[in-house]
Amino acid sequence: MPSVDITQAHEVFLGDKPTYIREVVALDPSLYYLTQEEAAFFKAVTGIDHDDELKAHILMTQEKAYKASCNPSFFSVAPYPCIYGFGFLRMGIMNRPGYEDFIKIGRERKDAIFLDIGCCFATDARKAAIDGFPAHNIIASDLREEFLELSHILFRTSKDTWPAHFIPGDAFDPAMLSVVPPARGPKQEPPPDLSTLTSLNPLHGHCSVINAAAFFHLFDEERQLHLARALAGLLSPDSGSTICGFQVGSKEKGSFPQELKGARHEVFAHSPKSWEEMWSGMVFEKGEVQVRTELIETMFLDIQAEFLSWSITRL
Repeated sequence: MPSVDITQAHEVFLGDKPTYIREVVALDPSLYYLTQEEAAFFKAVTGIDHDDELKAHILMTQEKAYKASCNPSFFSVAPYPCIYGFGFLRMGIMNRPGYEDFIKIGRERKDAIFLDIGCCFATDARKAAIDGFPAHNIIASDLREEFLELSHILFRTSKDTWPAHFIPGDAFDPAMLSVVPPARGPKQEPPPDLSTLTSLNPLHGHCSVINAAAFFHLFDEERQLHLARALAGLLSPDSGSTICGFQVGSKEKGSFPQELKGARHEVFAHSPKSWEEMWSGMVFEKGEVQVRTELIETMFLDIQAEFLSWSITRL
């Protein structure tokens, strides 16, 4: 894909953050890599055994997704760094604190539900399924229906062959996800029929595991708190039920400028301390949850970055 020069920076939005795009840069296949574990996973789920064929398939899917993200009718001319930099291959959920416990819940808890919100290609949902969380109890959700189409292309599935459920919608639209207090005490109602859902609201108090990867940092501090409260209302009151994820973090919370491949925007980043204070005391009552955080320094697209990996577990 050739680069598209923009003589005057365009203001578009990722989440609620204005992003200034100077140019849409060409894809760089040299950034592609898979670890041994990632290669085994993608070969298993796609049925492609040959390394070169698998690479060609992933590059084809990346190009389709990147072209879509640069199409004004799709994502308002906002090429996603996680698509450009192959972040969608990383299966980050397996690095969240307590991942094996999440999978055990899926295997052993009756009617356990896994929600992958802000799912993009739903790679984390696919990883959870292959590790043992029943796919028919998995819900993936993102802003637009097109993400499901891209997921089916990447994983070579269809609505008929992948039994998980996809619910498109805006997590800040009360008709999609309203804020209710966290569920407490024994569940009073059975879980809904997942195949009939058109919003997340019927899931209040029923989700055993919620994954929110690279999602919170799209929003400012106030809306991150709103989103945390909304997800808390979905969580099951059963001990061990967990919300997990990762996003841009910092040693001290605050808003920071970022520039990646011709795109410039502000990111609000929580610190481990402020993240724990938000969940334990502002979202849940103190003593209701265990908050685990890890601040990780790593390189992303040639930039030294800090990411917050975390889990919130009901006691």
